[in-house]
Amino acid sequence: LFLAMAMIAGPATVDAKKKASPSFFNSKEVKSSNLKPFKKWTGAIKRYAKEKKKVKGSCKSKKFNKCHYANWQKFLKKTKGKDPLTQVKEVNRLMNKAKYITDKNNWGKKDYWASPGEFMARFGDCEDYAITKYLSLKLLGFKNDQLRVVAVKDLNLKVGHGVLVVFLDGKTYLLDNQIKQVVETKSVRHYQPVFSINTTNWWRHRT
Repeated sequence: LFLAMAMIAGPATVDAKKKASPSFFNSKEVKSSNLKPFKKWTGAIKRYAKEKKKVKGSCKSKKFNKCHYANWQKFLKKTKGKDPLTQVKEVNRLMNKAKYITDKNNWGKKDYWASPGEFMARFGDCEDYAITKYLSLKLLGFKNDQLRVVAVKDLNLKVGHGVLVVFLDGKTYLLDNQIKQVVETKSVRHYQPVFSINTTNWWRHRT
């Protein structure tokens, strides 16, 4: 993820004349609708759109199959009637149970952004948790502008990291595979955001 952040920081430019707005993790953000440089993100979303239309295969298969999908939908149906903050907590709790596997071990690549189907079949690393949480909440009815996958620098570990941020009732919540509980972003001081993204826009962050 750190490599991807470095690469995106160059070509994914925003209008320098745009005024930066206050944002989470004590940063300021500038918005852009040009998602072309974010091929790993858009690729994961496109694969999700395809896989949800072609759910098949034996339940014993390691690939995304009807049982993976059915269990996911069963969880979402059970969670649907709960209040939004409880939904956020339930999604975070379930997805954080998945095993952490690096992209190198999982895909033989330095950086790969997995679709929900790929994550459920093979697990994944930080941004893969965030992507599946993002799409789970969208299926529960959260609006796109309430959700962002965020690439951050972990100032403690000196590495890149991926998380999900949710805007709800005037508060900004962090869903992180490294933190068991859902917390407000204002309580976290060791993350420096580089960019955040959803399916319509992305934001460059500055400290």
